[in-house]
Amino acid sequence: MQNDARVPTMNDVARTAGVSSATVSRVINGTGKVDKDTRQRVAEAIERLGYTPNFGGRFLAAGRSGTIGAVIPTMANAMFAGGLQAFQEVLAGAGRSLLVASSGYDPDEELSQIRNLVSRGAEGLLLIGRHRPEASWDYLARRKVPHVVTWAYGTEPGRVYVGFDNRKAAFDLARRVLAFGHRNLAMIGGIGLHNDRARDRVVGARMAVDACPGARLSQVIEAGYDPAEGAAAFRRMMAVADPPSAIICGNDVIAAGAIMAARGNGIAVPAQVSIVGFDDIELAALSCPPLTTVRVPQRRMGQEAATVLLAMVAGQTHTDSVLLDTEIILRESLSACRSPADVPPTVA
Repeated sequence: MQNDARVPTMNDVARTAGVSSATVSRVINGTGKVDKDTRQRVAEAIERLGYTPNFGGRFLAAGRSGTIGAVIPTMANAMFAGGLQAFQEVLAGAGRSLLVASSGYDPDEELSQIRNLVSRGAEGLLLIGRHRPEASWDYLARRKVPHVVTWAYGTEPGRVYVGFDNRKAAFDLARRVLAFGHRNLAMIGGIGLHNDRARDRVVGARMAVDACPGARLSQVIEAGYDPAEGAAAFRRMMAVADPPSAIICGNDVIAAGAIMAARGNGIAVPAQVSIVGFDDIELAALSCPPLTTVRVPQRRMGQEAATVLLAMVAGQTHTDSVLLDTEIILRESLSACRSPADVPPTVA
């Protein structure tokens, strides 16, 4: 890399590589035909000079910002990190920048952040979840802002989803628990206020239980995205005369807290109570015992969302939604229903 303070230009790269500036431009932008040896020389010149392509200038010349925005419910945990990373990688490959904002699960704050991103030139937006006030949808429609909704799936006209069906995923998970012989189930769900994903997971689990003769969802408790809240909910659930034999958790963090509370109260998982989660974050495989859970296709969701949104920003008017599959990952925290002799002691 050169040591002088002057910022290297495309012409510097061309001179160093022994090619024209037009050839350097074709290599950087991935357009036109350039042979392998020439591409290699240009790449080496870019590395040696420390040249950074000015994608911003290209977008500004076209009256565009080259920026995409994303509004996520929270930055306080890693739930959305995998998908957002994959989303950004695809954008970067297209020379786009990503601006991220958090709504704190507050629909008014989400609309405020949507306005802020659009005012800063965001050409398209990534949003999380199906439900938001009509004022938000109206703003996006009036401003003609291309947007893609992820972490959920719907069929509303005019909306584009790249996600999965939370209700079906929870339904499938509950059916798997029922297949192990459990009939007294309980659920620790996420906070449902302003969170359609959490609500849909409870609805899906309840649908599966209601369809199974003799089964019941005896308790549903909401808990925040915190192991301590999962632990507290678990202790409340088990402090009844007829505690559940299996507990479905709305996410893996809650489930980890429930497992922690079980261990602290001398209740064996899964011998005395089975516990399952949702999301398959790294914590799931590392818990003790390892957690049965629903694997969410985070990276593919981020990649597909970026691809679809870039097409919309480029002017594609007929864009189909993308429905992705989830997968149940069976681990040691789920086993066949316990016998009456294995009923755990009531938790005080």
